Amino acid sequence: MPLVYIVEDDENIREIEGFALKNSGFSAEAFACAKEFYKGLAKKQPDLILLDIMLPDEDGLAVLARLRREAGTRKLPVILVTAKSAEIDKVRGLDGGADDYMTKPFGVLELISRVKALLRRSAQDGGQETLSLGEITLDMARRAAYVAGNPCGLTFKEFELLHLLVVNAGIVMKRDLLMERIWGIDFEGESRTLDMHIGTLRRKLKRAGGHIKTVRNVGYMIE
Repeated sequence: MPLVYIVEDDENIREIEGFALKNSGFSAEAFACAKEFYKGLAKKQPDLILLDIMLPDEDGLAVLARLRREAGTRKLPVILVTAKSAEIDKVRGLDGGADDYMTKPFGVLELISRVKALLRRSAQDGGQETLSLGEITLDMARRAAYVAGNPCGLTFKEFELLHLLVVNAGIVMKRDLLMERIWGIDFEGESRTLDMHIGTLRRKLKRAGGHIKTVRNVGYMIE
């Protein structure tokens, strides 16, 4: 039974998230602040973290940065939860290492869908295969991407997105197909989710990001 940590200062939201997760076959533990979360993390690591940005003692983005700095928690799947609707806040979260984000208010079905989709991605084993496209190299065993030998530090979804584009190099990938393959067939989210992930992926790839082309009104491709 996958264990999900909920880091949320709003008691009502904590209870709703915990109830929804447990009813869907997950184990869930909730924390009202970063301090409590760190204590829980020291005892046992979860399979996924739902992390609110607005915490009373420490900004959620700072918590995320700490998780990504430490080797033991660097690869833990994190869904950032925020009441902020500004695109810049979502971009900051994705750039900071979040694997996905949700904007309050959200529905229970969306929550469970995103949790299941992210756990599916994180559980996949890519074996020892290494893929290359120009200066881009994908190490499937380590789920790591490199440009000219330098690591890019991609999140789970960014890596999956880049991998899907690379294995289909030269082919235009439609938006609905990318959404289905990366976020799951039952995913129904904001239309900007894919575009924002493409944007952060391009920035992390730096000069190699130019290989990712936008095909207007259709989708994306990598050359």
